[in-house]
Amino acid sequence: MARAKVQRKSTSIDMTAMCDVSFLLLTFFILTATARQPDPLEVTIPSSTYKIKVPDLDMGILSIGQGKVFYEIVGKDVKMATLDKIGEQYKIQFTPEERERFGVLGSFGVPVSSLKKFIMMNGDERDKFAKANLGIPADSTNNELSEWLLQSRKAVAELHQTSMRISIKGDSEEKYPNIKKIVDILQKQKINKFSLITSAEGDAK
Repeated sequence: MARAKVQRKSTSIDMTAMCDVSFLLLTFFILTATARQPDPLEVTIPSSTYKIKVPDLDMGILSIGQGKVFYEIVGKDVKMATLDKIGEQYKIQFTPEERERFGVLGSFGVPVSSLKKFIMMNGDERDKFAKANLGIPADSTNNELSEWLLQSRKAVAELHQTSMRISIKGDSEEKYPNIKKIVDILQKQKINKFSLITSAEGDAK
């Protein structure tokens, strides 16, 4: 007896809805992503076998190299609040536009007296200006770095009710006294716990 053949039907899937969802997700990530700005201070960090993820909230990053110190405050709201506090300390009034522009800045290393000029520059001008400067003053007679640390920590505590984490990104060739000076500033504010940013051992080869 001959077997009955079951007629095969081609299966087709409408991918229109899937394509729409994919493009919506792509658009969302493009609009919400924040581009990582290049560091104006070139630092070759030392290697390490110890790995731990650096948090991306409530954090301050100190870059040390070429005898200079740059500071990066993580979080737009914290940056703007810190700028307001610095303005109060140094009797400088920042406009709404200057506050917005500072809120999206990355690492910076200029004296407070040059801050308004620095904020209004474009990216290329900032890089040239930062490289020509000596970084944030951190000597005993004009310790602006200590004030930046203090005010940014206050901003994090007020806005997020938590303690600010501090990380040091030091150049592997930087002289020890320059690093120790920054550590001393941290310890004077009773910051005895901080992270050292390194590269993975394999990446350094």
